[in-house]
Amino acid sequence: MGVGGGDNKRTPHSVTPPEGLSFAIDLRNQRQPAAVLEPQRSQPMDARPTPIVARFLRTPDAAVHLGLSARTLEKHRCYGTGPVYRKLGGRIVYSLTDLDAWAELGLRRSTSDPGKGTVHPARRIDGYTAPVRR
Repeated sequence: MGVGGGDNKRTPHSVTPPEGLSFAIDLRNQRQPAAVLEPQRSQPMDARPTPIVARFLRTPDAAVHLGLSARTLEKHRCYGTGPVYRKLGGRIVYSLTDLDAWAELGLRRSTSDPGKGTVHPARRIDGYTAPVRR
């Protein structure tokens, strides 16, 4: 007796279809059209598709991109000191180019380098009043 409890001699993964089945079609001796026989010029099987790169990031992902917390980015948005953002259907999104441009304002080569601009902390700037919404 075999492992499965029976003396089944047929292998379970046989390539040849069993005899007597009416739905089994033997295509081994039939001619294939020329288009089928030509190798297809497509990507190899191991080629990976090009990943989709997000153009806009929501607040948590934008904060990770900048190395900040999401709450800090929200404060920057309230005080007007952060990167430019867009409001799409009630959702706040940031463009990758806008995030990188804002981060470039803080680029310095040394402590004495004045840099291109200033990245303010996430708090109210003296003399700055946020626009009033009506």
